[in-house]
Amino acid sequence: MAAAARPSRAAQAGAADHRQPEGEAAAFEVGSRVLVDASWDDKQKYLAEVVDRRRAADGSSSYYVHYHDMDKRMDEWRHELDLVPYQGAALADVATPRAALLPTMSGASLTSELITRNMKKKYNEIYHVPTDITDLAPIDQTLEKEHHERTKVKNIQVIELGRYEVDTWYYSPYPEPYNGLDRLFLCEFCLKYFGKRSTLLRHAAKCALRHPPGDEIYRSPPAGPGSVAPAIAMFEVDGNRSKIYCQCLCLMAKLFLDHKTLYYDVVDFLFYVLCEVDNEGYHIVGYFSKEKASQGGNNLACILTLPPYQRKGYGRFLIAFSYELTKKEGGFGTPERPLSDLGNVSYKSYWIRAILEVLHAGRGSMMSIQDVSNVTGIHPADVREAMGTLQLTQYVKGDTVLNVTPRIVEEHLQKMDNRLTILIDPARLHWTPYVASPTAGRR
Repeated sequence: MAAAARPSRAAQAGAADHRQPEGEAAAFEVGSRVLVDASWDDKQKYLAEVVDRRRAADGSSSYYVHYHDMDKRMDEWRHELDLVPYQGAALADVATPRAALLPTMSGASLTSELITRNMKKKYNEIYHVPTDITDLAPIDQTLEKEHHERTKVKNIQVIELGRYEVDTWYYSPYPEPYNGLDRLFLCEFCLKYFGKRSTLLRHAAKCALRHPPGDEIYRSPPAGPGSVAPAIAMFEVDGNRSKIYCQCLCLMAKLFLDHKTLYYDVVDFLFYVLCEVDNEGYHIVGYFSKEKASQGGNNLACILTLPPYQRKGYGRFLIAFSYELTKKEGGFGTPERPLSDLGNVSYKSYWIRAILEVLHAGRGSMMSIQDVSNVTGIHPADVREAMGTLQLTQYVKGDTVLNVTPRIVEEHLQKMDNRLTILIDPARLHWTPYVASPTAGRR
């Protein structure tokens, strides 16, 4: 979804043989089910629900649609000519991910009783389907409904950040008059936001910041001669010392994280900002935040890799970095729950790889869950969950233990993709754990 290229209106009109004839576009009520030509796929229609409607100066209408069985980051405004009424055909006849996947998995129709819980779980992981609201506790269901109502329509559609134009995923509570702008312009160094490109350019001419306003705690040089991998750096930014920067960071992050709730109250958090480094400065790639004094032993509160930098190994790097800090603190940690859909997938992938690597380099089946936690910094409960996913645990005398052999570990490691791994050199990490001070507020 990063910096997605959208077809022009002319191109869309040229492929409109299956739409309503010009001048005969249907009017759809909020809540209507429709078939939509999605901006990201011009080969087939997708089942969707109309969430909102707006009218243009020329009298035509656009509709904000939510695609059936997809995360709402795929929601978008579509012109009225991109929609046709849904006539109630079976879902298996409509282009939806579940219709395409589940019959293949089960050899049965979408409504077949042969579709098992494991099949649905696999589908949900592949397509990042959020947890069904009915699976939540009653009080959480109420909160989820309120959250959905407040954020069901993206208020900002696109941001321009440095050399990237990025489609947003979710609602973010930017203040007025920026809250309802389709396009927002962000300074890639201080993250301040503007409604016009000309205003951003005037700001950029005066902005002296070329890196996050904190301490550089890690620097990795370029990969070497002939490599296109850039140098990367990590900065620790104190939310109490750099409030405006951290608030702008959180508002930007909310555009890509559905359930992020921290926007302005940043003083109790540290922010670890990852940047690519070149001659022009330090370009933000992503970040994670960490509570200064977590009562639940959380070593990470929120994590984001910006869309233009995803699928390059940076997400795993950020997770691994949080555990390097945990090991420096002399314990083990776990991320704050609930995890986002992408966060859950990323963490499970990281846990499994990190644990298997330790088992491979160590004593194999002789290592206990506690031994693995002590080496990796991963909480024992997360070790159990990760190894349980691979069915490499068993109950012995009422306790969960690892059930692995060197051969099994080797087989699982061979199946993993090592191309997107950015290794951390602990010798390059210059950092001491945070200690609250009644006077200085720092170490």
